[in-house]
Amino acid sequence: MFAIIKQIFSPKNKDIQKRVLFTLGALLIFELGTTVSVPGTESIVKDLGFLELINAMGGGALKNFSIFALGVMPYISASIIMQLLQMDIIPYFAELSKQGHMGRQKLNRITRYIGISIAFLQGYIFSFAFLPEGAGSLEYMRIAIILTAGTAFLLWIGDQITQKGIGNGISLIIMAGILSTIPMMFINAFNEMVVLTTTQATFIGVISFILFIAIYFAIVIGIIFIQQSERRIPIQYSNRTTTAYGSKQSYMPVKLNSAGVIPVIFASMAIAVPATIAQFTTSERIILIVEKYFNYDTLTGFTLYMVLIILFAYFYTFMQLKPEELSSNLQKNGGYIPGIRPGKETAKYITQVLIRLTLVGSIFLVIVAGLPIGFSNMSNLSANITIGGTGLLIVVGVMLETYNQLESKLLARNYNRARK
Repeated sequence: MFAIIKQIFSPKNKDIQKRVLFTLGALLIFELGTTVSVPGTESIVKDLGFLELINAMGGGALKNFSIFALGVMPYISASIIMQLLQMDIIPYFAELSKQGHMGRQKLNRITRYIGISIAFLQGYIFSFAFLPEGAGSLEYMRIAIILTAGTAFLLWIGDQITQKGIGNGISLIIMAGILSTIPMMFINAFNEMVVLTTTQATFIGVISFILFIAIYFAIVIGIIFIQQSERRIPIQYSNRTTTAYGSKQSYMPVKLNSAGVIPVIFASMAIAVPATIAQFTTSERIILIVEKYFNYDTLTGFTLYMVLIILFAYFYTFMQLKPEELSSNLQKNGGYIPGIRPGKETAKYITQVLIRLTLVGSIFLVIVAGLPIGFSNMSNLSANITIGGTGLLIVVGVMLETYNQLESKLLARNYNRARK
C-alpha cells in the first residue's frame, strides 16, 4: 500500500497527482454543499428514523436540509430499478444490455433521467414532510426543484471525477459523505466515555474507549477480508494444456460477497416503505403494525430486516451471476470445469457453489448490518455512535475498488515505461 502511495507522489506521475488533487477538490465542493441549507428552511430537529441511512451517505446533508439533502441516492435507486428491468422484464432494456458500449451509454442516460425523476418526487415528499405546516404548493415545488438540482449537480461532479479524477465518481461521493461523519463520532464517543464521566470512572472510560476503537478497526479488517475473499473454480480449455511450459491454470473467481452492500439497501428500502406510509396516515392500527413489525428496535422488526437481507443477497447474486449464462459462455469458448460435464451439469455445479458462498456472504452482511442496532440497544451512548453498519461496508468497498484501480494504472504505466 505504501509503495503505491509513494509511486503516486513520484515526479514521474504528475498526471495522476493532478487527478488525485482534482478528485479532492471536487469532494471538497460536495462537503461544503452539505452545509448550505435550502433558502427558507432550517435543520431537521426530529429523529430521521429509517432516513438515517440517506443522511449518513450524504454526510449529514439531510439533517441540515441542505441543497444536497437527497445526495446521489435517487440515482442509486434508479440504477437498481434499471438492473431489475434488464432481467427480460422489458425486452428493450435487456437488448440494450447486450449491445456493448453503445448500449451501456443509452442505459446510463435512461438511468439518469429516472434518477432525476425520483429526486424530484423525493424532494417534494421531503419538503411536505419536514416543512412547517402552512407552506403552500409553490413553496413545496420550489424546494423540490432545489433539491433535484442539487442531486443533478452531484451527478455532474461524479462524472467529472470519473473522467478527470481517479474514477468511481458516484461511489467516492457516497464514501466522502460517510467519512465526514466518522471523526465527529469518535469525538462524541470520547466525550461520553471519558470526559463526561466522574473521576472514579475515568479509567474505565479510557479502557472502554480503547476497546471501542479496537473493535471498530477489527470490524474494518474483517470487512476487508470478506470483501477480498473469493472461490476460484478451476477452468480447463480444450485448446490448451496445463502441462505446457509456462502455462497457467485458469480460474473462474466468484466472490464470497458477490452482492456487495445492495441487499442491505434493498432491505432498508423494503422496511422504509411501510414506515413512510405510516407518517401520512392517522390510523392507529396501521401505526401500531408498523411499530411492531417494521421497527428495528423490536425483535420482530429486527428479525424481518435480517431475513430480508439474506433473501435479497440470494436474489441479487443470482441476478448478477446467472449460472446458465456462465455455463453457456464457458462452453462457447471451449472451456469446462474438470470433472463436470458442460451444459446443464456445469450450470448446476455453479448454482451449488453460489448457494453456499451466498449463505456465508449474507450471514456476514447480517452481522455487519445488525451490529449498530444491537450496539445502540445495549449501550447508553448516543444514537450517532455506532459500530459496523452499512456505511462502513460502503467505505471499505469503495476504498478497495479505488486502490485496485490506482494500482492497475500504475502497473500498466510502469510496464509501458519498461517496454520503451
